[in-house]
Amino acid sequence: MLARAPPRSCPGAGAGDVVVRCRREAAPSRTPWAVPGGHRRAGAKLVAAAAAGERRTAAGQEPVAAAAPADGTRLANGSAVAGISKLVTSTVGKSTNILWHDCPIGQTERQKLMNQKGCVVWITGLSGSGKSTLACALSRELHSRGHLTYVLDGDNLRHGLNRDLSFKAEDRAENIRRVGEVAKLFADAGLICIASLISPYRSDRSACRNLLPKSSFIEVFLNAPIEVCEARDPKGLYKLARAGKIKGFTGIDDPYEPPSDCEIVIQCKIGDCPSPKSMADQVVSYLEVNGFLHE
Repeated sequence: MLARAPPRSCPGAGAGDVVVRCRREAAPSRTPWAVPGGHRRAGAKLVAAAAAGERRTAAGQEPVAAAAPADGTRLANGSAVAGISKLVTSTVGKSTNILWHDCPIGQTERQKLMNQKGCVVWITGLSGSGKSTLACALSRELHSRGHLTYVLDGDNLRHGLNRDLSFKAEDRAENIRRVGEVAKLFADAGLICIASLISPYRSDRSACRNLLPKSSFIEVFLNAPIEVCEARDPKGLYKLARAGKIKGFTGIDDPYEPPSDCEIVIQCKIGDCPSPKSMADQVVSYLEVNGFLHE
């Protein structure tokens, strides 16, 4: 019979120190995770069943469905998902096998916290009509009243999120789609989202409207004639378009489709355009009357 080895002292213990038994570290597992025995056996059965199904499929026979584990866990897409009795995945566009996860804190709870209702104020109009000016004035006015807003400006978004898009018709449609989806998220978060884009086509604006409950999409049309916009020409784009250096410019050689059913129309005539403050007040009045500024 082998003699038992004496206790090993910890490193650093002197001759006069008390001998302390050191805990021997367990040898690292050969696998990156440990699986309890019962689960290991159930998993082995599933793997074996799946392998049998693959062999039968390769031989031209119907695959064998893997048996459900004894604990009642159902199989989803051929896999056992612990703790989930039913799993429904979807295919949306090019995304497959995706699952929508709900959170117990939703829009209603967020709106109560901020004492306002989430919505999207979508400002549309020709280049130079004053969309960005109105968006900032509106954000400033609501902020002064204690309301949380966020401005999605068309040019700003093309510096990042939409930097890969041109001004061709198909890219413009994708530009508006992305902004609409982001605006929807802000509204769901309980914010008053102010989107400021030319968005020249009715179909694209309607698609964004359909992303939200109808009353939560507020379309604001800055109805400024092209003569006013071209006289302003803050970025010099009309001049370049007239010289043929920019192709597909809205209002020059690409159409602008004015809204047919927008919530707010702000008129701007030659020599008679409202101030940014008065335009913002018009939108704030609509939000107040329709209950967006209190929960």
